[in-house]
Amino acid sequence: MLKKFKSSFSVAGTDEAGRGCLAGPVTAAAVLLPRNFRHVLLNDSKKTSLKNRNILKNEIERRAVCFGVSHVFMDEIDEINILNASILAMHRAIEKLSNCPEHILVDGNRFKPYKNVSHDCIIKGDGKYLCIAAASILAKTHRDAYMEKIHEEFPMYNWKQNKGYPTLEHRAAIREFGITKYHRKSFRLLPEQLELTFDS
Repeated sequence: MLKKFKSSFSVAGTDEAGRGCLAGPVTAAAVLLPRNFRHVLLNDSKKTSLKNRNILKNEIERRAVCFGVSHVFMDEIDEINILNASILAMHRAIEKLSNCPEHILVDGNRFKPYKNVSHDCIIKGDGKYLCIAAASILAKTHRDAYMEKIHEEFPMYNWKQNKGYPTLEHRAAIREFGITKYHRKSFRLLPEQLELTFDS
């Protein structure tokens, strides 16, 4: 069962989505919830249906004290690596909060200090704390919306369905059509990693 982080000061949760994808950005959200926030549907985004994620997105954005969402795109991912890009996305999402938190709860086990704000890394935190679960919902829904948008430009990769993850279908499309400007060129896009063509 999700719980609040017991504290007398303001606590923001942050999480990312899309770290393991072959295409598209890594997206992070940061959320500062009111102390009385509860929602029966709220859970780790990976355990929540599409319908419920969309309901939760609207509720979180309506009821949060503040929230921020940030994409880090493919060129930056390729330049600084996916771990650093994930942390950068979380920092940028926190930067967008209208109220600076006094403490940050981070999903996972890796983070770099944000300014002078204290933080805790929580493994599987999106299944433990309300504010991290809320951040996971926003990161997932905003990233999915971006992938559905760029699907229209390159429908052969079926990003509206696989969201850029390394499915058999996605890799078969890479093998047939090559790569696009949205693919992460520093990633192992195919198991055999053939020399790939770039389609601008």
